Amino acid sequence: MTFKEQIQKGIPDILPAKKKYDLEINHAPKRKNILTIGEKKLSLRNALRYFDKKHHAELLPEFSEELEKYGRIYMYRFRPTYKMYARDIAEYPGKSEQAKAIMLMIQNNLDDAVAQHPHELITYGGNGAVFQNWAQYLLTMKYLSEMTDKQTLTMYSGHPMGLFPSSKNAPRVVVTNGMVIPNYSKPDDLEKMNALGVSQYGQMTAGSYMYIGPQGIVHGTTITILNAFRKVKKAPKGSLFVTSGLGGMSGAQPKAGNIAGCITVCAEVNPKITKVRLDQGWVDEKISNLEALVTRVKSAKESKETISIAYLGNIVDVWEKFDKENIHIDIGSDQTSLHNPWAGGYYPMGISFEEANVMMAEKPKLFKNRVKETLRRHASAINKHAIKGTYFFDYGNAFLLEASRAEAAVYKNEEGKFCGINELKVKSDDFAYNSYVQDIMGPMCFDYGFGPFRWVCSSGKQEDLEKTDVIACKVLEKIKRNSPLEIQQQMSDNIQWIKGAQENNLVVGSKARILYADAEGRIKIAKAFNKAIKKGKVGAIVLGRDHHDVSGTDSPYRETSNICDGSKFTADMAIQNVIGDSFRGATWVSIHNGGGVGWGEVINGGFGMLIDGSKASSRRLESMLFWDVNNGISRRSWARNKEAVFAIKRAMKAQKRLQVTLPNLVDDTLIDLTN
Repeated sequence: MTFKEQIQKGIPDILPAKKKYDLEINHAPKRKNILTIGEKKLSLRNALRYFDKKHHAELLPEFSEELEKYGRIYMYRFRPTYKMYARDIAEYPGKSEQAKAIMLMIQNNLDDAVAQHPHELITYGGNGAVFQNWAQYLLTMKYLSEMTDKQTLTMYSGHPMGLFPSSKNAPRVVVTNGMVIPNYSKPDDLEKMNALGVSQYGQMTAGSYMYIGPQGIVHGTTITILNAFRKVKKAPKGSLFVTSGLGGMSGAQPKAGNIAGCITVCAEVNPKITKVRLDQGWVDEKISNLEALVTRVKSAKESKETISIAYLGNIVDVWEKFDKENIHIDIGSDQTSLHNPWAGGYYPMGISFEEANVMMAEKPKLFKNRVKETLRRHASAINKHAIKGTYFFDYGNAFLLEASRAEAAVYKNEEGKFCGINELKVKSDDFAYNSYVQDIMGPMCFDYGFGPFRWVCSSGKQEDLEKTDVIACKVLEKIKRNSPLEIQQQMSDNIQWIKGAQENNLVVGSKARILYADAEGRIKIAKAFNKAIKKGKVGAIVLGRDHHDVSGTDSPYRETSNICDGSKFTADMAIQNVIGDSFRGATWVSIHNGGGVGWGEVINGGFGMLIDGSKASSRRLESMLFWDVNNGISRRSWARNKEAVFAIKRAMKAQKRLQVTLPNLVDDTLIDLTN
């Protein structure tokens, strides 16, 4: 069968041969055995309902074995034999160009070069899934190949519920992931529901088909590192950045460090993923010995090199060794997947990677205790460096949150000394260290409306990407000439970024690009793209963004951590964002429980939009992109964030139909008089 025929077939009538477990691929760790005997039977019933009754007897022992062996039923037998990557949109079967674009984006998320655990349908973050099993993938692609522009596909945590009549102006796909009742949103609830095959962790852009490989986080990390050095008034040249994590999105850190121009040491325990990043050129060198690492870093500092070093080992060893050797760390962070601490997101000290994976599955309580011990040592080592002048910031990966739950010393008492939460006389939500959103991204970017706008060239042609880079750069340069002083730095950083994008070889997977833009920038860039498409200069383009943005995410310890009016635990903004995007022109929308900080800790909203050069595309993009940004700015303004007040007032001047309730500021001295 041809590729198109295979897509249209969906779940095959004749069972394909069982597939050999590929040991060369980076696989998800075994999930913990959490189901009762009765629940295991239910999980099997749930899995078998995708298949004709005549196949049940043959598939039952196979699925039972997968459940026991891996903790999940992935249905490996049904993984397609064709190569998984983002093809030219013309290669996809279908009646709707919008649906074809979504198929392209799904396949990009599952590309071996892009996905963290491709055979388990996990894109990044350890458990950020596109689907729960391969039957869901096959059925979804079949539905998309049959869809018209008057139908909408509803996706329930990876399960395609079906095609429903709608309208041309409605989204083609509506995605929900992990939308469980709040009282059942603890980590073990996820483990159980995922093992049953009824819910999944979509992470952010994983489960909403908008991941573009590590390029996305490279840009955000570059901006963060540059501004972190500005904050401590140090030049990146010859300065040291220490962090950890090379899997999924965290793999972008060394590349970002190189672009910023500093020395980067990034620790990683997984040898396979370390090799991937070396092979991709995202990190320059690998060192497995602490003494050798010390020597290399000292040399790099002396010669003021721009270099990225992967240390194959535990990050805590690095922090402790650098303290002992008195190696000054200028800025530090951590980007391991601590939103997922008990299932492969963070590894304990003192045992090998392989031993840890066995312990994780077979002795989960012991593993949990070992992780907590390591977190306490991790925090203690960071504190020693902070006293010496290191600027440490939480990268929004739940490091401080999980460290606090492990009773690590990540608070400060009344005397200003580091302590655990139990040592505080007055309990506080304020950690000793700020997150990068509190310190950097919030006030410098999100409050002004700047966030990760991205686009994908559906043709798959490199020349289309190059043309769009030029178009975007020209638009930004034109906007910058009349921009207020408050956003000149943001404009300059992004112009510099887009000019260097090609030479930095950032593309992994689809021909995609990302830059930080506000509503004005996004709309004007998108309109310029639409004109270029109409003139036949480039093919159709998919617009999107990371959920990690101005408006789409309510996350009290990351995206909305600089919301200080007491509303940071509310999620109205993300829900309003998705509903608003859906009727303003999005091609697809998604809403998730969970994201970069973990299940139960955040609500994430995202979108995708295909533009095709038409007048309808122009209307949709202007309406939707304006809302998508200004919804968030208005919420941030109401929280009394001065940068957001400034930005929303500018927006109201630019768009006369916009009327936003502004806060009245109260004199602090008046408040201080109250008991």
